[in-house]
Amino acid sequence: MIDALMQPFQFPFMQNAFWICLLVAPPTALLSCFLVLKGWALMGDAVSHATLPGIVLAWILGLPLIIGAFAAGMLCALATGFLSHNSRVKQDTVMGVVFSGMFGVGIIMYTSIHTNEHLDHILFGNMLGVGNADLWTSGLIALVVTALLVLKWKDLLLHAFDPAQAQASGLRTNVLHYGLLCALSLTIVSTLSSVGLILAVALLVTPGAIAFLMVRSFDKMLMVSVLVCLIAMLTGTYASFYLDSAPAATIVLILTGIFIAAFLRRLAITRKTSQMAAEALV
Repeated sequence: MIDALMQPFQFPFMQNAFWICLLVAPPTALLSCFLVLKGWALMGDAVSHATLPGIVLAWILGLPLIIGAFAAGMLCALATGFLSHNSRVKQDTVMGVVFSGMFGVGIIMYTSIHTNEHLDHILFGNMLGVGNADLWTSGLIALVVTALLVLKWKDLLLHAFDPAQAQASGLRTNVLHYGLLCALSLTIVSTLSSVGLILAVALLVTPGAIAFLMVRSFDKMLMVSVLVCLIAMLTGTYASFYLDSAPAATIVLILTGIFIAAFLRRLAITRKTSQMAAEALV
């Protein structure tokens, strides 16, 4: 029985999959808290999809894929900011136009080239094919992004709630704004070899949304989101071995299930509080 339960840990490809979970979970979970508070959930989706043309172009030019992905992600973020500040169109609408346009360009570029490389892994993820180079890349990016978010979380929190107050307090709001966008692009790059572009948005939104439903203070929200993301990623990867399912999709389904449970719990608490308040008035 024990041997059967420990079987996934005996294969090198599964060991690497568990390692990538441990590396990717902290930065994505921390970043998701800020994206939820700032209402940037669509921004994570936009940047993740917009990296596709940069990835294909980097492959054509013989450059590392992460360079193309980061450049395209930042281009999407900067273009969204420029268009939203210089037009009457709202930011969420601009994001939809920019990322769908860039994603369309990426699809055309991808289908027009002939290669033996499986670039579709960039779209859908390939956790079971993660190598040592992917682990090192994800680890370094995760370390940098996690350290920056942990050190500057109070400044980023103030900027998320009240940018005017943050600027009046002497904070460099432009640095915080573009620093968060840079961290977002880097984090998406670190997920390329694991969950892929399409499912990366779940890691950048759902952990923070779950924590937002479960706790009231932001410091606890950060800790809960990381814990939830780690549990979901490790459990999903482990379960996928026995279910013969895609690890990334299994992880996303577990995160969705946890979110539904957290929502129902919050709904029950709200109804109970309302009922107690009504009884007290009577």
